[in-house]
Amino acid sequence: MVRIVSLLVLLICLTSARPVERSFRLGLLKYNGGGDWYANLESSLRNLAVFANEQLGTNIDPEQGIVEVGSSDLINYPFVHMTGHGNWVLSPAEAANLRKYLIGGGFLHIDDNYGLDPYVRPQLKKVFPELDFVELPFTHPIYHQRFDFPNGLPKIHEHDGKAPQGFGLIYEGRLVCFYTFECDLGDGWEDHDVHKDSPETHLQALRMGANLLEYAFDRE
Repeated sequence: MVRIVSLLVLLICLTSARPVERSFRLGLLKYNGGGDWYANLESSLRNLAVFANEQLGTNIDPEQGIVEVGSSDLINYPFVHMTGHGNWVLSPAEAANLRKYLIGGGFLHIDDNYGLDPYVRPQLKKVFPELDFVELPFTHPIYHQRFDFPNGLPKIHEHDGKAPQGFGLIYEGRLVCFYTFECDLGDGWEDHDVHKDSPETHLQALRMGANLLEYAFDRE
């Protein structure tokens, strides 16, 4: 009788326990064309994942995943980050794969690390020829998730002395790609020894990054 009761208690515990959220990785996009896709390879996404886990209660594996733009594995990453200083080129197959990923619910963050901008719009036109980047207003929800940025993106590093801008590709009412320009957001996520950013600058970069993740994960 005791054995039967014990089994019943165990069964109740197992059936009533909350399921454990599966861990996942953030993806770093590897692309062709000669640009340095690996620019912030060492600590950028790792630090963002740790910060998001602490502040948002997410269950992100700090070990980033490196995924090629034409790979079928792209679909396994709910959030993919792309950066660099130079050229990138999409083949027709890669453009089709990226389109499939974004239409299917994926989210791409492109961060110009100074030098990437001339290539962003021409290549994204291969992915969405029917769309153009639009500058998101400061009232857009991406600036008002866990952390409030009433003036838009924080300025992490100086490029040409211009204000940072956030552009989006919106497909059927859904933001599928967010492009940060004159901002260097990903640089701000890196370890202090890399750029010697102030603690406040580093924190602002991580907070904005957490907003990107929260927005990407909460979309319907």
